[in-house]
Amino acid sequence: MEQKNQFTLIDENGKQIVYDVLFTFDSDETNKSYIVYTDNSQDAEGNIQVYASIYYPGSETSKLDPIETDKEWKVIETILSTIQEEVKKQDQTVDEQ
Repeated sequence: MEQKNQFTLIDENGKQIVYDVLFTFDSDETNKSYIVYTDNSQDAEGNIQVYASIYYPGSETSKLDPIETDKEWKVIETILSTIQEEVKKQDQTVDEQ
């Protein structure tokens, strides 16, 4: 059985929530490292909720910081869009076979 890359955070109510890591990346544009993750919950439209934070690879602490600038969100949204397009292309290729 494949083990997923997961981590647990405690929310403001003290509840432990397990998140699945979707991917991490370093941005040359912002000189920061980002983690994109999900708790697999759905929004009102049925889309899986996805979150992103700044993280510090190689650090002894597992601190996540919020993304606060529009520039950083634009970088993350661009990468997410690229990944979604690749997944769609792969799905179309599989459907055509």
